[in-house]
Amino acid sequence: MTRVFNFSAGPAALPESVLQLAAEEMLDWHGSGMSVMEMSHRGKEFIGIANEAEALLRELLAVPAGYKVLFMQGGAIGQNAILPMNLLGGKASADYVDTGEWSKKSIKEAKKYGRVNVVASAADSGYTTIPPRETWKLDADAAYVHICSNETIGGVEYHWTPDVGGVPLVADMSSDILSRPVDVSKYGLIYGGAQKNIGPAGLTIVIVRDALLGHALPATPTAFDYKIVADNDSMYNTPPTYAIYIAGLVFNWIKAMGGLPAMAGHNAAKAALLYDFLEGSGFFSSPVARDCRSLMNVPFKLKNEALDAAFLKGAEARGMVQLKGHRSVGGMRASIYNAMPLAGVAALVAYMKEFEAEHG
Repeated sequence: MTRVFNFSAGPAALPESVLQLAAEEMLDWHGSGMSVMEMSHRGKEFIGIANEAEALLRELLAVPAGYKVLFMQGGAIGQNAILPMNLLGGKASADYVDTGEWSKKSIKEAKKYGRVNVVASAADSGYTTIPPRETWKLDADAAYVHICSNETIGGVEYHWTPDVGGVPLVADMSSDILSRPVDVSKYGLIYGGAQKNIGPAGLTIVIVRDALLGHALPATPTAFDYKIVADNDSMYNTPPTYAIYIAGLVFNWIKAMGGLPAMAGHNAAKAALLYDFLEGSGFFSSPVARDCRSLMNVPFKLKNEALDAAFLKGAEARGMVQLKGHRSVGGMRASIYNAMPLAGVAALVAYMKEFEAEHG
């Protein structure tokens, strides 16, 4: 069996040991005589799986008391609508920081449910940086302040937690959750699709402060009301059972690796290897400001765009796939989430050196 180095932005690579264990348990989970795919979500077997997954996630992120963990569906794009339906409450507006394509999608969706104040935007920089906190024009009476902590397409990441006063801070962490420790207590709500660092597509994680529950707009679908989801332990409707199971295996894998402090070191080493090469290259370049370069998604460009196709073809021939940049920005993008080994980044850098020597 030949495994490639998969640099996909998502669905992304999963740890091999997780895939192997899932394969071993596919037909018979722990002597139950069933696959997890076949289990009732209300049966004792699956309830045990879900409870363990939640407990592990709480342990890894040190989720404080007073927060609910929800297992939902619809991805981050779904949460772009579900979030304002639940959190606007009696407030007239919410504040959003615009740092790229995913922020823009969040803003566009939220405008359907209330007034959106774009309190800062990186558009003038071509979304290559994050606006300094002192430039944000926040509204003290906003329902919440929304950020995208890591822009998967543009490759900018917050390496700091914004202080927004008494207004709840909300973050789309789809592409950097579980990559490093996070102080959950500084956020009112964190959400993210699973298909980057957690597991297969279909599962969405929501971590929400108890005080923010119970304020959904009357038109909110029952299955999307955070309080109802919380009161029913994420079982109001059938949850994405197999994705929750795989997520639990990934949480165990992270814990065995040394938890989030160890994962942060692992990710920093990979990113440094790639960024250090880009800094010293006259042929490849990174468009993102140094102080907010993502450790998860590294966009880069070739000096001669006419060579893009040749670069991608050579990478694939060497077992490195999904390096083409998003269609909205072009170039290349290496997504190096938790499951990407250091060897994968080393192989990419070696190939980039070879390609530069030949074409530079």
